[in-house]
Amino acid sequence: MTVWKHLKNENLLENPPKKDPLNNLPMNTEIQKHLKDPSYLEKLYRSNKSGFKKAFCEIYPQIKGSEIAEFWHERLTYESDQITWGSRLEWRFVLIASLIAGVLAKFPVIFSIDEDYFYTRNMAFLVFPFVTAYFVWKNKISQKTVGILAAILALAVLYVNLLPDNSSSDTLILVSIHLPLMLWAILGVSFVGGKLSDLPNRLEFLRFNGDTVIMGAILLLSGLLMSGLTVGLFGLIGINIERFYFDYIAIFGLAAAPLVATHLTQTNPQLVNKVPPIVAKIFSPLILIMLVIYLGAIIYSGKDPYNDREFLLLFNMLLIGVMGLIFFSVAETSKDEKNTVGIWVIFLLSIATVLVNGIALSAITYRISEWGITPNRMAVLGSNVLMLFHLLMVTWNLYRSALKKAPLEGVGNTIVLYIPIYFAWTLVVVFLFPLLFGFK
Repeated sequence: MTVWKHLKNENLLENPPKKDPLNNLPMNTEIQKHLKDPSYLEKLYRSNKSGFKKAFCEIYPQIKGSEIAEFWHERLTYESDQITWGSRLEWRFVLIASLIAGVLAKFPVIFSIDEDYFYTRNMAFLVFPFVTAYFVWKNKISQKTVGILAAILALAVLYVNLLPDNSSSDTLILVSIHLPLMLWAILGVSFVGGKLSDLPNRLEFLRFNGDTVIMGAILLLSGLLMSGLTVGLFGLIGINIERFYFDYIAIFGLAAAPLVATHLTQTNPQLVNKVPPIVAKIFSPLILIMLVIYLGAIIYSGKDPYNDREFLLLFNMLLIGVMGLIFFSVAETSKDEKNTVGIWVIFLLSIATVLVNGIALSAITYRISEWGITPNRMAVLGSNVLMLFHLLMVTWNLYRSALKKAPLEGVGNTIVLYIPIYFAWTLVVVFLFPLLFGFK
């Protein structure tokens, strides 16, 4: 079934029932049906935690008062002020995986490999496969799914390292840019436990990204502070450890940061889950104002993306950044259906972004008609077309949500349903572009 047919399905976009993955019935019905079966409720919760919580909160007014309902209400709404570090087994996994990632990062030194050659092709493999493995382990994904994910990763590693060594190759640069996006999509599969039809968990994956980026930034800033103090203190007593420290200690810390940030956000969601909504509420209107002023400034300055390649590049980077903010804001605002002002701000921001996308798309079309097809122009053209269609669908659903004709959940579904299309385009750029353009 195509994405468009999915989007035309009103039950999916406007009020999708929370299905129980165990028997494909609405989850709220299953919760009520099995209130006296604690074992079944636990299995139901573990199969889809976010969906279970939302369905339970919807029916809680009808079932409150019973002992089991009060137990689950406390369990789902309780937020501890204490930090939970997780089990020893979890930390053992994190530490071992971090050590392996650190050793891989040292491959250029160990095996005398050119650093530019190695890191250009393999930087993404030092992060995403290990976080993917973490969720594969935590979610107890089936062996079949694990085998498929491992095969894709192995093929990607082999393929990217066999590409011709040509630092000026446009297709190699495109592969290096798009490969992390492909690995990010694979990470999403492991995050949802291999259940690709689980739309609430897909939206939860977007929230996870925001939480982990914030936690990772905190860890990196703390690590930089500690590194500066350590090197400075040893320097005061005449011992220069800078090179040793950054070559053999800091690099392992950098390799460990994504995994540690992931583990902390999973065991302590209360640490950062209040920050993303604040970020969305503050920056969405500010970015909207900036974007409107910027579009007017373009006309005043006389700059245009049609004949200025660097300006077009920056224009597309702006587009991607604003789109990311929209999706991030929707993921956070979807938890608060009553935030009408926030919905209208995101809606207006999406309209401005459609205008930016239209300008960028017309510019790249003009450049192709004037100077012909190149790998970079084709990659930008394809990305702009995909983003334009996606933005139009998101904008339409935001408009309906702003007018209270549809729940905001439908916007979130529109966003996550489109992710496989981006993944497919990434596969085209990574695996087909080098062949189609002769590795140039």
